[in-house]
Amino acid sequence: MTAVFLCFSITACSHVPDSRRRAQGQDRTEHACSHAPDSRPLKNNAVSNKETVTDRLYSQYDKWKGVRYKMGGLSKNGVDCSGFVYLTYLELFDKKLPRSTRLQSQIGKEIQTDKRRSGDLVFFKTGWTVRHVGIYLENSSFMHASKKKGVMISRLDDPYWKSKYWKTKRVGF
Repeated sequence: MTAVFLCFSITACSHVPDSRRRAQGQDRTEHACSHAPDSRPLKNNAVSNKETVTDRLYSQYDKWKGVRYKMGGLSKNGVDCSGFVYLTYLELFDKKLPRSTRLQSQIGKEIQTDKRRSGDLVFFKTGWTVRHVGIYLENSSFMHASKKKGVMISRLDDPYWKSKYWKTKRVGF
């Protein structure tokens, strides 16, 4: 009996975070049989597992959801879009990216829209010289630090973001 309980507790299903259900357009509670992501940076071949990257990104979002936008900010007291990307890559993937959106847009490999993967950077031209960056999740959704709503998940097919889309870059882990 103890062995059965131990086996069940090791393989039990974990709850899918609310943020993931919302991004996937689901409105009911759902469970996924995967272990909760840990906080250690991903290394080598673990990064190639799409679910692991995606799960870690949603976990990061759950920690930062609603943190207000602050130009130049790098903390939960306020963060800007490139700062959120910078911190996420550093914390989850142990990869130090440039701090500014302009410099982040200059690294990595440009990716076709139909080849996007979780963790790719999505860039937008929101003004004459203003650029915005977010991290692609899945199913045309991305997380970013919005000036109006702070850290949030948005959809690439939203008319605003669709009209401002510039490019996707893969910077690797």
